[in-house]
Order: sequence, then C-alpha cells, then structure tokens
Amino acid sequence: MGKATGFLEFERCEDAWIPAKTRIKDFNEFHVHLGEEARRCQAGRCMACGVPMCQSALRLKGMVTGCPLHNLIPEWNDEIYSGHYEHALSRLLKTSNFPEFTGRVCPALCEKACINGMHGAPVTIHDNELFLIEKGFEEGWMKPRIPSLRSGKKVAVVGSGPAGLAVADQLNHRGHTVTVFEKESQIGGLLMYGIPNMKLDKKVIERRRRLMEAEGVIFKTNCDIGRDISFADLQERFDAVALCCGAKKPRDLNLANRDSCHEIHFAVDFLKSATCDLLNGAEQWTISAKDLNVVIVGGGDTGNDCLGTCIRQGAKNVVQLEMMPKPPVERAADNPWPQWPKVLKTDYGQQEAIEVFGSDPRVYETTVKELVLDSGKLKAVKTVQVKFENRQLVEVADTVKEIPCDLLIIAAGFLGCEDYVISDSNVKVSGRNTVETLEDSYETSKPGVFTAGDMHRGQSLVVWAIAEGRHCAAQIDKYLMGYTSLT
Repeated sequence: MGKATGFLEFERCEDAWIPAKTRIKDFNEFHVHLGEEARRCQAGRCMACGVPMCQSALRLKGMVTGCPLHNLIPEWNDEIYSGHYEHALSRLLKTSNFPEFTGRVCPALCEKACINGMHGAPVTIHDNELFLIEKGFEEGWMKPRIPSLRSGKKVAVVGSGPAGLAVADQLNHRGHTVTVFEKESQIGGLLMYGIPNMKLDKKVIERRRRLMEAEGVIFKTNCDIGRDISFADLQERFDAVALCCGAKKPRDLNLANRDSCHEIHFAVDFLKSATCDLLNGAEQWTISAKDLNVVIVGGGDTGNDCLGTCIRQGAKNVVQLEMMPKPPVERAADNPWPQWPKVLKTDYGQQEAIEVFGSDPRVYETTVKELVLDSGKLKAVKTVQVKFENRQLVEVADTVKEIPCDLLIIAAGFLGCEDYVISDSNVKVSGRNTVETLEDSYETSKPGVFTAGDMHRGQSLVVWAIAEGRHCAAQIDKYLMGYTSLT
C-alpha cells in the first residue's frame, strides 16, 4: 500500500472534459488528462482492501459490480503511486488485453464496488488504467511479443470486435496461428463502427491492429463468413473456429408506414455511417442530422452516442425518449453499496444538449406511437407515455403528444446475432437468439466450434466481451492441446 492515509488526504479528481460548446465543433476525444504527480495521488487513494470488491465481479440483485476481468487493481494502483509505471502496466496486462479500450468506454464496474464509494468518492480506477496503457505506448513498453514456438494448430476467429480480438490475442500468444475474419473494411466491430470517434479515436484501434499483426495475428477484412466463404469451408481449413460475430440484429419499432419511411434509421447504421464518412474525409454526411429535428428512441449509451453525433452534425433539436422512469439522483435505501448504483447519469451527449438547446433532451416513460407523414416524408411523431403493469408495458390514457421529427433514430437495443450467420454455421441458438453452448463451456453444439461475446451472452459491455474472449480462448486451447495454461 503506497500511501496508508491517501484516501483521507486526497480528494477524487477525474480527468476533465473539454467544455461542451468547444468539443462539439469536432469529433476529437475530449478528455483532458491529469499530470503524473496528480495521477500518483489519485492512485494513492486506493486502500488496498483485504477483500478488494473492485476486482470481484459480484452479481447482486441481478446486476454485476466489480471488474469482470478481475484486474489486479490494488496492486497496480500501489505501483502507480510509487512511480513504478512499467511494473504497474505488467500487472494490468496480466488480466486485461486492451486497457486502451476499456479505459475509454467502460462504465467502470470496478469503481462502483470501490470501498471508498461506500461513504465518499471511489478511486479513479478507470482513469488510472488509461494512464498506464497510454504511458506504455508512449514509453515504448508495448513491444510485439512474438511466440518463440508455434503449435502447428490453426484457429479461425469470425468477427473482430473486442471478444474476437481477445480470443485472437490469447491464442496467438499461446503459439497457435490465428486468422481473424471481418466482414467490414476495418477491424474492431462495434469498437470501430458503433462507438463514435470522440469517445474512442479510431487511431487507437489501428495502433492495436499493428501490434497484433507484428505478433503474428492475420486479419482478413472485407470477408463475410456465410456469404464470401462458407462456414463448412472454414471448418475444413482450421482446427478450431471461434464465432464472435456480436449481436447486431437491431430491435425495431412496430409502427404503421415504418417500411416506407426513409427518414428512420437504426442507431448502429447511423453511427457506422458517421464513422465511415469521418474516416473517408467526406465533406457531407451520408445520413445527416444537420438542421433537422431529431428524435432518438432509447436512453442508453448508444442513444447518447447518437445524441452527441447529431449535435456535432448540426441538428436543429434533439429529443431522446426513454421508456423507463427517471432514476433518482442518489442511491435509494434498497440500493446500497456495493450494488450497481441505479442513479441518474447525465452523460456527455446530454450535457452537450443542455448547453446547446437549453434543456435536458430526455423524456422518460415515453415512446413513439405513430408516424406523421407529409407526402410520404416524416415530419413529426406522436408519442405516448407508458408504464409497467404486471410486468407488461402499457400506454397511459390521454397522453398522446405530437412533436416535430425529420429524422427518427432507433436505439432500442439488439435481438441477438444475425440470421444468416446462424443459418450457415448451423449452431443451436436460444430463445434470445444467442448461440447455445455446452454446460459451463464456450463450445457450441458443433465440436470444435466455440463462441464468445455478445453472440453468446447478448448485448453487453466491452469489458464482458474481452472477459468472454479470454475464457473462450482457454477452452479452445484445451480442445487443441489437451490442457491449457491460459486464464
């Protein structure tokens, strides 16, 4: 423990954000990072608990608190405080493949379980993690680790999101020859196309790709398994296959005239379009919110990312609809530490909307009931308030309201993996359209075929995808070699 009284002496200080009215002028990352001395003080707030809940991943009342990767948080916080950054990084990399991703986009389950948060402010674990990995790249510590021996076994990974990348990274370091197949032109999955650049700069993904390629991982982009190459052919060419295709089938709205209305887009299509335009240096947006009244259905992280993107594109106004009730500002009595805090979160997009439009864009317990068209073009939507009765969502009488809408974005979640992948691979799926696996396993109904990430567990967090990828890799390794040293 670097500073026995650090949690008493130092106040929590997070990385600052560039002011909203400045950061909305571009798609650059907007965090201002602390200097090294301040960062060491923040790490010194760690209490080195006897039972570190931050690395526990406990499931309490149906929600997980603590890190799913079981990062050795007190150890590397201690090393940061002591200024032993390279040692700290080595402890972080022992359990985490891609801290540069989680350090940017993870909602920090670890911090929600930090014991300092019981009566005060938790340690800035999230920011400390990002500091370490960026320091590692800056100092040249992140060098290619090329296996000295190869096993002669070949593994195909279908999908290059965080789960697929974790499977590939683990198995490559184990000595297997890994080829990753990605249907898009760039690797990363939702890291690349579902998270906007101001939240995760795409250069960070390309940096990791270069490192993995230098270590021996082979990436095949613009290659859609199930269309360009059959799954049967893949099985013939490789000793094992990992399906990590995500849960990209979006949940739709059951509305009259839905199919004929061209001003409605799924969030994943909208965000992907914006990222592609940005990467290609396009002067105009393929799907543009400029000067439009936008309605976003969905109050989660994806809806917030759509909100921030619309503001940067120059939207006239944005309304974000959320079916659930507005959470309390502080923990309720029945939601004590270390449970996940069910409290109001005002994210970067909502903060920007408040600055630009003068009010919080969120409307709670509300959804779209009807489209209002003019000569076939969307001009407004009719909304209705909803509530849950006997676990069923019902409309509240006499609450229909019409609001202007030129662009409707649906960010209502996902319904599992895409149908053609399941059809071609012929693996069994659950009622939730996720791939079924053998008990306590990541192996599917087909021998030698494994799965991980959202395709296996449903729509989830990047940190869970990485954790699943690591566990899946260990089981593939055991399948190939009869034993495994992977964890």
